[in-house]
Parts: sequence; structure tokens; C-alpha cells
Amino acid sequence: MEASQRQLIRLGETNRQEVIVVVDGRNVGALEGDTLLTAVLVQAGRLRVSEFGDGSRAGFCLMGACQDCWMWTADGRRIRACTTFVAPGLSVLTYPKEGVWPLPE
Repeated sequence: MEASQRQLIRLGETNRQEVIVVVDGRNVGALEGDTLLTAVLVQAGRLRVSEFGDGSRAGFCLMGACQDCWMWTADGRRIRACTTFVAPGLSVLTYPKEGVWPLPE
């Protein structure tokens, strides 16, 4: 993840418990209560690359109404990063796993 071009900067609430999630096989530090979108964008310049070839995505509506922040679990389930809270053991991909996507929600 491109930490030098972060989309979000955490200014407060830094005293919450740390939670480690795995994004594309790499550990990402987050804070308890963060959404997956927050966890990724505090450390990176984008959430994912569009599966339709039209560029980087960082979320759009931030309330679970659009499809801009889709991420995928290892088994191919789609989840919205803006409405999914981090949890220990959460492991996601920023791209659809070949041969598995799309699965029904």
C-alpha cells in the first residue's frame, strides 16, 4: 500500500485497541471501531482498482449505497468496505479472485 499518498489522516481517537486485518496478504493495522475503508485509506492512496478497468477507487457514497468500495473475502464474497467493521482475523482482497467472482451477497 502506498503510505506516502494516504487518503485519510487520523487526527483523533487514537487510544482505541489496535486490530490487525489482512489485505491482499499483508497485515494492516487498524483501530477497533474502524470500517475496513478507514483502515485501508489511513495507510494507502486507494482502496482498490476497479474491476472494469476505469481506475482507482477510494469509496464514493460512504454509506453502503454504491458499489465503489467493494472488496472480496478469500472465498469470493463481496463486502462493502464502508460498512464492514474491522475484526481480528478479517482477511480481504482488493480484487475479485479469478474464477470466483461474482458470488451473490
